[in-house]
Amino acid sequence: MKPLPDQRGVDVSIIIVNWNTCDVLRGCLSSIFEQTTDISIEVIVIDNASCDGSVEAVSTEFPAVTLIANHENRGFAAANNQGIRISRGRHVLLLNPDTVILDAAITRCVAFADVRPDIGVVGCKVFTDEDTVQQTGFAFPGPWNLFLVLSGLGRCFPKSRIFGRPELGWWDRDSELDLDVVSGMFMLVRREAIEQVGLMDERFFVYAEEADWCYRFAKAGWRRVFTPTARILHLDGGGKSSSQINTRMFIQLQKSLLIYFRKHLGPVSWTVGKMLYIASDLGRSAAWLVSARVTGDPGLRAKSAAAAAALRYHLRGIEPT
Repeated sequence: MKPLPDQRGVDVSIIIVNWNTCDVLRGCLSSIFEQTTDISIEVIVIDNASCDGSVEAVSTEFPAVTLIANHENRGFAAANNQGIRISRGRHVLLLNPDTVILDAAITRCVAFADVRPDIGVVGCKVFTDEDTVQQTGFAFPGPWNLFLVLSGLGRCFPKSRIFGRPELGWWDRDSELDLDVVSGMFMLVRREAIEQVGLMDERFFVYAEEADWCYRFAKAGWRRVFTPTARILHLDGGGKSSSQINTRMFIQLQKSLLIYFRKHLGPVSWTVGKMLYIASDLGRSAAWLVSARVTGDPGLRAKSAAAAAALRYHLRGIEPT
């Protein structure tokens, strides 16, 4: 990895990857500048070929933002890497555009990291509304955790330390905790850690890229820690996706996790993971189709079609266009 730019004078570089989320992106950027006044920041927006006026809105309404406008959707990891390469901060914050910064959350996280030099990655408390805390942070992926998710055991017994392990369902997010993986929607990363382990792996178009990065940080000895002293709002769903895009993302999630399995866990785990997905997609496709015919619910029919498309991908290597 080539040396990153000189970071003197900037406490944190805030990197936002955008794709057709113009309205919520405005709110996110406004909250950053309103809530982050006690530290020096730079804000970098990487737009992945949006067609909703995002580029024009950012360039016109937020002239202090550094804007990179891609001509194609390069994916989450690759776009973040574009921002990291030109960033100058002592810390780098990956931030989703459908978030709102509350109570100086970025400043709080930087202060938290600055007095704990062994921490490489910091996550914060995430709300979906004023009363609901989102379950961010999770365990490293693996065949057992995948089985718990696909079988529904994790949802049935979320508080169990055995069955609720994938999403740490027993933990209320009110206490500081060392994590396997900090969720990528708000991920403050120390510059020295990035210099040591390298950029995000661009084979992950979307999903599992933060798990891969955190695994590499862990191998290099960096802690990944959640602090409840900072909080943000996650609007969850600013981007509007068609059913075809939803199908593609359903398949991409499975594809990305299998890339992770092969890279970090080996061919046996990859094979087990693929068999679990095939069994799950087969069962879910049939169950959702039957339910759709009984209830007439078009949403269930779309889910059945997505599971069938994923099954075709695993068996024949065919991805939707």
